[in-house]
Parts: sequence; C-alpha cells; structure tokens
Amino acid sequence: MSDRLEEYPRPEAFAHTFYVYEVDRGDGEIRYYGEPLAPKGNVVDRLAPLFRNRGYRVTLRYETGEHVLVAEERSVGIDGIPWLNVGLFVATVATTLFAGARWYDIPLADDPLAMLGAWPFAVAVLGVLGVHEFGHYALSRHHDVQATLPYFIPLPNVLGTLGAVIRMKDHLPSRTALFDIGVAGPLAGLVATVVVTAIGVSLPPIEVGSDALIQQVELGYPPLIQAVAFALGEPLVYDNPSLMVNPVVLGGWVGAFVTFLNLLPVGQLDGAHVARALVGDRLDRFQLVIPALLFAIAGWQLVFGDSRAVALWMLWGVLALVLSRMGGARPIDESGVDRTRKAIGVLTLVAGLLCFTPAPIVFTG
Repeated sequence: MSDRLEEYPRPEAFAHTFYVYEVDRGDGEIRYYGEPLAPKGNVVDRLAPLFRNRGYRVTLRYETGEHVLVAEERSVGIDGIPWLNVGLFVATVATTLFAGARWYDIPLADDPLAMLGAWPFAVAVLGVLGVHEFGHYALSRHHDVQATLPYFIPLPNVLGTLGAVIRMKDHLPSRTALFDIGVAGPLAGLVATVVVTAIGVSLPPIEVGSDALIQQVELGYPPLIQAVAFALGEPLVYDNPSLMVNPVVLGGWVGAFVTFLNLLPVGQLDGAHVARALVGDRLDRFQLVIPALLFAIAGWQLVFGDSRAVALWMLWGVLALVLSRMGGARPIDESGVDRTRKAIGVLTLVAGLLCFTPAPIVFTG
C-alpha cells in the first residue's frame, strides 16, 4: 500500500456533503460507501478540490444499490509502455501509407511494400495531428492534469485516419487550466499546418494517371492554405489534369480542416473548452446555435453552392447537436481568465474561420 493511501481524506473532512458508513482501501484507490447529503450532481464538484489536494481523483458511482465515492490516485506520468497507443499508432501509419499510395498513384498489386514510398504523405498527416494532440498533452502536464498520450485512429479512407484524441482523466483545477489545455492543441496545430503546407507547395507536383484518387476527389482549400501558397508564389491546382499538388500539402489541408472542426464551441471540442474558459456557463445558452449554423451551411450548399457537400455538413450538424447535449468540461475554480488569455482566445476562434471552406472535400467519381 502506497504512502499516499495512508494519508487519504478522512470521512469527517466531508461529512457535510457525503455521509460515510464504510471505507474500503484497495490497490491505488479508496472506496467510501454512504449517502449523498447534497444533490448528486454537486457532490463531486464540492469534494474534488479536497481530493485533488491529497493526490486523488474522485467520482460518485451507484453500485448494487449503494452510493460509492471512489478516490483513485492521480498520476500525470506514464506507467509502463502504453501498448494501446503504440498499436493504434502503428496501425495508423499503415493506413496512412496505404492512403498516400493512392494519392501518389503508386501501384500496389505486384508490390504492396511500394506504399512505403508514400512516407512523406504519412509523415505530414500524422505530424500535423500529433503536434495538435501533444499541444494538449504538454499543457495538461504543465497544469498537473492527468491525461493520456494521443490515441491515433486508423481508418482505410482517403486519408488513412479519422484523426487522433487524448483523454483527460482528471478534474480541471481552473478555467485558466481549461483554457490553456483547450487552446494549446489548435495553436500548435495551426503552426504545424502552416509549416507542412509551406513544405508541400514548395515540393514539385506529381504526375498521376486517369485512375488516380485525385481524379475522383476535389479538395477545397481554405483561406489559410491559399494564403501560404500565395505568399510562396506556388499554385494549388494545375491546368494540366495529369499534374497534382504534392500530397504533402494534404497534411496541411488535414490540419486546417481538423482545426476548424475542433474549434466549434460545442460539447468536449477544443472550441468549447476555450469558450467556456472565456464566458463560463453562459456558453450553454449558445451551443445550439452551432448545429443550426452547420445545417444552414448544408442548406446554402444545396440551393446556391455545391450540392455534393451537403451530406458532410448535415453529418457535422447532427454530430454537433449530439455533442451539445453531452455537456462540457467544468473546472473546479470558476474564476475568470486574464485579459491576455481572453485576447488569445478570441484570436484563436477567429483563426479557426481561416480554416473554413464551404466544400472541403467532394467526390466526383
């Protein structure tokens, strides 16, 4: 039994919130059996600071007819080898290499290992996603918030992945911590997006055949990507249909698209973390505006724009509606953030608009 378990919070320290009739100390956790003396939704909010100061994360559960406060030891470090993270990353490397081979028009029928030639695409996509998630992870460690390493999500689609996520397994100590952790990913991702795009447009275009993936897909480049290409005097499209921009640019496109979606202020998305840190619970009154706007984009595309993009925005409208009902992160200390963070937050949300394009990807075949 660790020394910390010997110094666990005694029931009398929170007797006004939770009546305890039995305590069970196990391996790395303490279980308090009893009855809430406050509304169940408020019990954890009231007790989280006490347990956090002692090195625990506390949750309230209902098991076999009993209420149980479960206090688990907090640890911001990594215990052992995170095999699940490693396995998902390796799988995502494989799927992005396969997707990249399609963009490079590399034939794989006779030599599947030829997909290794698509490594620049894989590095670009995984690099942008990884920088974004490690931005969150680094600030989680800075604020002593327990978080997982990134989980990459392999998917055999045109990009080879559905993105990457980290999971916070802790109470957030303050709105300042919520802001820093939430904004770090998009800001880091924006920097990576600009760098990858600049590298990509500077590389020579590639020549592809009539059955290449680029002949079946049209990409819409947001203002941020267009601005980088313009600043470097490089094109994003070519008059010759057999030429396409180097697939490394797609890493920048992924970064911009992910940044825009993540900065939507709904649910557990980064934009909601930033907005909640800025305006507090007032965010709850405005979250339904986001699904409405996404449905409006779909409607505009149907009537005036590219009808092929309608399904994408309808899908995200539904997802945003679901996310808005799931609730967001709530910090222990509800004190507001300073002026500098407010300015950074507003600029970050505005920067997200530079990553928007009405028809980011449509399929022509």
